[in-house]
Amino acid sequence: MGEQTAYTPRRSVLYMPSSNERALEKAKTLPVDGLILDLEDAVGPDHKESARDNACAAAASGEYGNREVTIRINGIGTQWHEADLAAAAAAGPAGVVVPKVGSADEVRSLVAGLEAAGAPEHTKLWAMIETPEAIFNVREIAKASPRLAVLVMGTNDLVKELRADHVPGRGPLLTSLQLSLLAAREAGIAILDGVYNDVKNAEGFEAECVQGRDFGFDGKTLIHPGQVEPCNTIFAPSDEAVADARGILEAWEAGDGSGVVTHNGRMVENLHVDIARRVLAVHEVVSSR
Repeated sequence: MGEQTAYTPRRSVLYMPSSNERALEKAKTLPVDGLILDLEDAVGPDHKESARDNACAAAASGEYGNREVTIRINGIGTQWHEADLAAAAAAGPAGVVVPKVGSADEVRSLVAGLEAAGAPEHTKLWAMIETPEAIFNVREIAKASPRLAVLVMGTNDLVKELRADHVPGRGPLLTSLQLSLLAAREAGIAILDGVYNDVKNAEGFEAECVQGRDFGFDGKTLIHPGQVEPCNTIFAPSDEAVADARGILEAWEAGDGSGVVTHNGRMVENLHVDIARRVLAVHEVVSSR
C-alpha cells in the first residue's frame, strides 16, 4: 500500500471563479489551505480567455502565502482544453485540476501534455472523479502516474450522471466515495471530498464535513468563503484526539517495545501508534498556520 511521505494540509480547498478579479484578490486573505482557480464551470464562454490570463497571473504571482494554488482547466475535448493546459503548465501552479478524468490513459496523456508544455516538477495533476466511467476505473486512474497527486470528487456531476438526488447522508454516493477513497489510499495519494451546495445550511455542511472526515478524506472542496473555517476545524485533529495521541505514545514508550500496552483501558498496538503519530504530525502542521 502506498503512503504519503509528508503531510500537505488540504482541509479546505476553495473554488474561485477566475473571471472575478476581486474574488482572486480576496482569496489572498482567506484562511484556506488550497485554492482552485476555476476556468471551467464558474466561467462563461465569453470570459474563458480573460479568466485564463487572470488565473495564470495569480498562480505565478507568489502572493498567496502558504495556500496551495491550483488551476482548474476545461476538460479534454473542449475547445479551450489545449490552450488551458499549456498556459497552466507555463504558470507553474501547485496543481492543474482536470474535470471528468475517466481513465488511466487520460491521466498519462494529461501528464505528457503538462511535460511537453514545460510544467515545473512541483506542478502536479489533480484528477476529478465525477462519472460512472471514472468510478469503475478509479483504481487504475489513481496509480497511472507519479505526477498525479490528488483525486477530487465531483459529487454534483456524479449525482447528475447517476440520476440520483442530493440527500442527507449521501446514500446514493457512498459506493463511489468509498471506492475512490480505497483507490487513493492504495496509491498513496490525497483525496478531497466534493462540495456542499446549500451555503446557508451551516448545520448540513458541518454534518457532511464530519462524514467526509470520518470516511478518511484529506479535506473538502468548497464553494463559499464562509465554509472555510468550520471545514478547517472539522478536518483538523480535535484537542481530545491530540491529547489521546500523546497519551498513546507515552504509554507505548513506557512499555519499551513490549508489543502491546494499555492506555485508558484500551489495548494499544503498533497500528494505534502509527495512527497517533499521524494525528500529531497533522496537528503540528495545521497549528503552525
